Amino acid sequence: MKAKQAISSYRKAVGESAGLAELMVFYCERAAGLCSDVGYQEDGYFDALVRMFDQALKLIAQVSASDRHALIARLDRVRIISHNFGYGVGDDMDSLLAKYVRD
Repeated sequence: MKAKQAISSYRKAVGESAGLAELMVFYCERAAGLCSDVGYQEDGYFDALVRMFDQALKLIAQVSASDRHALIARLDRVRIISHNFGYGVGDDMDSLLAKYVRD
């Protein structure tokens, strides 16, 4: 909850796309890491993770190409980890990544 508040505060105070995208990707990394490390499985938590993943991808489209590639690579690692969670989390991320990232 505090992470979402920090992201919201940053958006209101600075609103800079690259920095906001970095925070969102970091949120996804930490959230997926927690689930992976401790086996945390809660539907609401997974839903929030997928929503943040989606928001991050939407925002990443607005940043420079060099920043975009690095952020997408990091989200791709989150997606791979998330396939271990079940509940369709990784599948949802597959769909979102395919929707926003076209080579």
